[in-house]
Amino acid sequence: MKVWSRIQIKDKNKDINTISNSLVNYIYKDNPINYLYHKYNINEKEKIAVERYIANRVAGLLLLYFSKDTQRINDIVNKYNINSQKEVIPELEGYIEK
Repeated sequence: MKVWSRIQIKDKNKDINTISNSLVNYIYKDNPINYLYHKYNINEKEKIAVERYIANRVAGLLLLYFSKDTQRINDIVNKYNINSQKEVIPELEGYIEK
């Protein structure tokens, strides 16, 4: 049976640039966003600009997370929690056999 296991950060690497770019690649690769890029004829330069914007936002959140600044993270959550009724289903790559 496959179940989710508690996630622990084992690598203490805090290279924000590498981590944020890796997370953006994880989010954007092989998914419906690529379909939208194709559908609306988003060129490579615009695609890079969008991904850079997202990487910068992710990097900011990582800095807050690594510095344990939960107050500012909570402020962001409260500011951008705009009547969202979408169900969120956490998705992580990979399972751990149990």
